[in-house]
Amino acid sequence: MSLGPCVEAAATGPPSRERARWLARHILPYEPVLRAWLRRRAVPGLEIDDLVQETYATLAGLGSVEHIASPRAYAFQTAHSLIQRHLRRARVVRFETVGDPEWSRYALDEPTPEDQAQGREALRRLAGLIAGLPPKRREAFTLRKVDGLTQREVARRMGISESTVEKHVAHALLTLMRAMG
Repeated sequence: MSLGPCVEAAATGPPSRERARWLARHILPYEPVLRAWLRRRAVPGLEIDDLVQETYATLAGLGSVEHIASPRAYAFQTAHSLIQRHLRRARVVRFETVGDPEWSRYALDEPTPEDQAQGREALRRLAGLIAGLPPKRREAFTLRKVDGLTQREVARRMGISESTVEKHVAHALLTLMRAMG
């Protein structure tokens, strides 16, 4: 499944300071325009804050930016690719909804004890990693991703700007992804 040229170009390596400066110089000035563009393309189930953050994360993860002639257009294409990916995933029909009697005999109603133990261990590891985050980063991440508050609600509750919430959550996600492999 193709996610578009912007998303497919994303590398798994950590963003460099040079990349952060490139983003600040060439992408961040267009954030208000990008947000307005995304509002006009409202997609049920997608929050603009999440799309903007995922666009930044994708651009920060690129292996190189030398090939980008128009950073503004590239950022918009990245956001468009993310919307398209969401829409494709929303159209996928889960096997459980098909109700094929041939498949039903292979379905397990309960996870095995081993699956349960592995799941509990993975949750313990993730909880430990979250607990190890710096306090403000941990609070922003927990309120946003665990409690499901909007970026605006988290900012209000923590008494910080929405962009600071976005930075805390992005750094927390990057830290957790690196630690989880």
